[in-house]
Amino acid sequence: MNTLTYAAAETVGKPAVNIAIFALFVAVTMVVVVRASRSNAGAADFFTGGRGFSGPQNGIAIAGDYLSAASFLGIAGAVAVYGYDGFLYSIGFLVAWLVALLLVAEMLRNTGKFTMADVLSFRLKQGPVRTAAALSTLAVSLFYLLAQMAGAGGLVALLLDIKSRTGQSVVIAVVGILMIVYVLVGGMKGTTWVQIIKAVLLIAGAALMTVMVLGKFGFHFSDILGSAQQHVSESTAKAVAARDVLAPGAQYGANGTSKLNFVSLGLALVLGTAGLPHVLMRFYTVPTAKEARRSVVWAIGLIGAFYLFTLVLGYGAAAIVGPDKILAAAGGQNSAAPLLAFELGGVVLLAVISAVAFATILAVVAGLTITASASFAHDIYAGVIKRGKVSDSEQVRVSRITAVVVGLLAIGLGILANGQNVAFLVALAFAVAASANLPTILYSLFWKRFNTTGALWSMYGGLISTIVLIVFSPAVSGNKTAMLPKLSFDWFPLSNPGIVSIPLAFALGIAGTFLGKADEDPAKATEMEVRALTGVGAEKAIAH
Repeated sequence: MNTLTYAAAETVGKPAVNIAIFALFVAVTMVVVVRASRSNAGAADFFTGGRGFSGPQNGIAIAGDYLSAASFLGIAGAVAVYGYDGFLYSIGFLVAWLVALLLVAEMLRNTGKFTMADVLSFRLKQGPVRTAAALSTLAVSLFYLLAQMAGAGGLVALLLDIKSRTGQSVVIAVVGILMIVYVLVGGMKGTTWVQIIKAVLLIAGAALMTVMVLGKFGFHFSDILGSAQQHVSESTAKAVAARDVLAPGAQYGANGTSKLNFVSLGLALVLGTAGLPHVLMRFYTVPTAKEARRSVVWAIGLIGAFYLFTLVLGYGAAAIVGPDKILAAAGGQNSAAPLLAFELGGVVLLAVISAVAFATILAVVAGLTITASASFAHDIYAGVIKRGKVSDSEQVRVSRITAVVVGLLAIGLGILANGQNVAFLVALAFAVAASANLPTILYSLFWKRFNTTGALWSMYGGLISTIVLIVFSPAVSGNKTAMLPKLSFDWFPLSNPGIVSIPLAFALGIAGTFLGKADEDPAKATEMEVRALTGVGAEKAIAH
């Protein structure tokens, strides 16, 4: 296995070229961030970019936020190694986006100001609800950041031929420091422009590779599948060689537990997006509800096209590179897309595609960090500790301090999760979002009887149950692919806890509402309903 790892690493381009292109991207985006930061005048500018982005600009930025390292590196790797089961991630992520649009996107934008907690506390008790929402936002952001950092470690390990875990940990730390700098300097304006640049590069790069893969097989997708099947059948790994690339069951479905795991994963993916704070916050960066709808149209088109590309890239990697070489490379499954780029276009295409993947990671972690820091500064510090008596400059200062703390935590967790498939790690973040946030969001928007007790039971119950089940799952311990492979405390059998934690959070919201004290204000509930459905009064409230 070590021989294979070294051999694969030695053939993946030239580290000097890779570093040069990385440095060029960082330099260009840093210039953009600095220029954008010059117009940051207050909290609205720092947190939401002054609501000065058009629908198409915000739609591209949403795609940039949503298409993370999990989408590019993780899904391509999962399809290359697991075939049909790997593509389930693409389907789940795309369908999830439709759920978010139909149920919550525009309504949240009409009722909120800066963060998800603005919506949840609209007609409930400000202090406890804002605290719970901010803690939930921080938890989701940290889990998501963990995945991006793991992706960064694997990617740069492959490109710079860094085999030691210590060296990869240093890489993760550098990515974290760059992320902190982007947020501290540029705020939401700078972060949004980085997202736009990254989305254009990522989708263009994936489209180029898709055309090149199809061209290599005479634009016959069936030939790609045939070649992929041949490589899989010739694999030295028995588990890989024994499967059909188009048949389900390579990763999920072999037994009852894995089937349950698949249902749990599907629930987390489909319902998680509607509770992701960093995606929902994007709807506050446009001036009107009409522009919010336009941004949605752009986002769906770009995201849908990209996930179709991942199908070709994943099977293309299996057909051209082969699963053995992918699994043997530094970075494991996450190296499928870079290795495919090297086979298609040599050193230059590898460096460009890898720089795009690196840009993807930097942009997403910056977006996550500003969401987490804005939530703490606006919801806990300004809303709970200072009870609204705080200046814009003070909110921004606290947000920047929080960004540093979140960044350092993300670095530590990313080092711990290094080597895991990033699509799988993101699915854990989706499980936290679907459990801790989504039930409360839906109940707040659609159920007049819902009260503060129901909100707190749902948020804390969903958050605590998800984290506890993840900690005691096979994802963390009990097997050689876990985060802590030498320990064994995996009494919960499923890798993703969504099938338990999501229904539990919905049930706790109902139980808390009926058992708790009725504190909802009928007038506030009616105002929220009218504003959410029509947008009447939303623009004036947001402006203030």
